[in-house]
Amino acid sequence: MKDTALSKTHESLGAKMVPFAGYNMPVQYDGVNVEHEAVRTGVGVFDVSHMGEFLIEGPNALDLIQKTCSNDASKLTVGKAQYSCLPNDDGGIVDDLIIYKVKEETYLLVVNASNIEKDWNWIASKNDVGAEMKDLSEDYSLLAIQGPKAVEAMQSLSSHDLSEIKFYNFIVGDFAGIDHVIISATGYTGSGGFEIYCKNSEVKQIWDKVTEAGAKPIGLAARDTLRLEMGYCLYGNDIDDTTSPIEAGLGWITKFTKTFTNSEALEDEKRRGPERKLVAFELNDRGIPRHGYDIVDSSGKKIGEVTSGTMSPSLNKGIGLGYVPTVLADVNSKINIQIRKKTIPATVVKLPFYKG
Repeated sequence: MKDTALSKTHESLGAKMVPFAGYNMPVQYDGVNVEHEAVRTGVGVFDVSHMGEFLIEGPNALDLIQKTCSNDASKLTVGKAQYSCLPNDDGGIVDDLIIYKVKEETYLLVVNASNIEKDWNWIASKNDVGAEMKDLSEDYSLLAIQGPKAVEAMQSLSSHDLSEIKFYNFIVGDFAGIDHVIISATGYTGSGGFEIYCKNSEVKQIWDKVTEAGAKPIGLAARDTLRLEMGYCLYGNDIDDTTSPIEAGLGWITKFTKTFTNSEALEDEKRRGPERKLVAFELNDRGIPRHGYDIVDSSGKKIGEVTSGTMSPSLNKGIGLGYVPTVLADVNSKINIQIRKKTIPATVVKLPFYKG
């Protein structure tokens, strides 16, 4: 089990630690609902240093990214970021990721912790163009400072005007007394804020100053309820090697203006329409849908299963995601969730669950 540079700090703060993607990570400090509310109404900080970072450089860096990623990275200019995915050869997804254009011919790819080795090997196997690849995952830390008060609370820590960094844009500048960190207006909560990339040796100083400035430490459990209220996909639950970006509702990051891995088959699937779709649903009665629970039709026949589910702290009702046949994927369609021996009626809704 690996530690992040802050694992001992979390333990000293009384965090409940759990194994996650091979790392010793804080799942909660004061309770999921308290931490969730802090991010929705104030500002919280997550240690997500388990995430992976790859540097792709050189004259052919963009060529490699374009052939392996679904989105069109040629649209990126320096200082912009883009959500994308790595399609596999069989219609599924190797991983989802964020691409940052750091300089001309230099890109930072941020991938999921559980997929670092898999993603590296996949991209390397496609690198017949001679792009330079460096795995920075072991050397860099990542803090997510999230919430509507993030800009106000953190402004004193940087000489840059944080309010001017637009969504999915970033700068390289000073923060919390450290020069040359990436300050990115990205996140996984839907409540605004920043993600800070720095060296492992710098992260403790940044963490201390961020918490002194008012950010509440938040664990992975609240990160999950926050992302689910927005309907953001979690790799390994809502998307994986067997789910296509088209059926997962990720057609918006799948651009057929270029050729990429399995693009012809995915374009054909988009044209024909997928047989199933990932939908968002709310329970009509009390209950908590959980990952793996069956989704059934009115006659009790299994038609899919819940990929993510929880009791929404903001809405105080059971919400979830799951794949159902396309004929039942329209908003207001009626489905049922099998929760132990009870069949709970549910309604397909439009994302996000949390409207803010």
